[in-house]
Amino acid sequence: MTDRPFRQLCKQLGAGYAVSEMAASNPRLWASEKTSRRIDHAGEMEPKAVQIAGADPKDLADCAKFNVERGAQIIDINMGCPVKKVCNSWCGSALLQHEDLVERILHAVVEAVDVPVTLKFRTGWDRQNRNALRIARLAEQAGIQMLTLHGRTRADGYKGDAEYDTIRAVKASVGIPVVANGDITTPEKAKFVLDYTGADAVMIGRAAQGRPWICREIDHFLRTGEHMPAPLVEEVRELMHEHLPAHYAFYGEFIGVRTARKHIGWYVQDLPDGEEFRQRMNLLESTAEQLAAMDDFLKSQHRHGERLQYRPALPAVDAIAA
Repeated sequence: MTDRPFRQLCKQLGAGYAVSEMAASNPRLWASEKTSRRIDHAGEMEPKAVQIAGADPKDLADCAKFNVERGAQIIDINMGCPVKKVCNSWCGSALLQHEDLVERILHAVVEAVDVPVTLKFRTGWDRQNRNALRIARLAEQAGIQMLTLHGRTRADGYKGDAEYDTIRAVKASVGIPVVANGDITTPEKAKFVLDYTGADAVMIGRAAQGRPWICREIDHFLRTGEHMPAPLVEEVRELMHEHLPAHYAFYGEFIGVRTARKHIGWYVQDLPDGEEFRQRMNLLESTAEQLAAMDDFLKSQHRHGERLQYRPALPAVDAIAA
């Protein structure tokens, strides 16, 4: 999801930091088209952060060096991904079951490069085996310079509610910055999580899909206590004329028109006539048709006002899941 065009857009709209998609540590994959795109930071706003994934300390160290040589300014180690195909390779959050291997990986990567190394992880393997506190201390001792903690275990996937007690405990136990992640979908939720956990920042994930301006909305709310209005329809039209052509240029015509469908689907979700438009748009086979259709759809939103009019969200509940 976080390819270069989308990272650029999020940074433009208020994100202070954006991390690349996971780059495989297996050296046989470094020259593949997919990995090459994932580590392509040409023209990107700084800081340029590359996330690496794998299970072999040497491969991860070599991968970190490879990316730093190509412009990465921060290396982020992924021990948070819960996806089955990643965990089946003993990567991502599967590593949390093996603290000795975690320790070797952290030391190997930190010692391999002269840029900051950070760690993204989860609270544990399952709810009976939450070991985030031990992992956090190992990371600090190894020289990791920032932690991003998702408030779920690997077994939770993305089900249920994120819990923030573990993030709060980790923040209290280490002296390095801690970023809270998980279910941060509104400015109010961001403030609640920061206040409750004492974290130094929040990381937005799924909530930015289709609404990258959530970054500036959260920043504005934290600074002023006031809500920004929804974006102007004309502003979003201009953004689409930046994001979609950049996306097409990045992926090419054939892949670009297909991968853009998910982004467009997120953009129109909860807007009047959005679902009907999405179904029609998914049948288009050229980037020119797709961009023109999106532009026409946004022009049609003027019927509802000068700003985007989303369907009301369900009431938010600031519950702390056990």
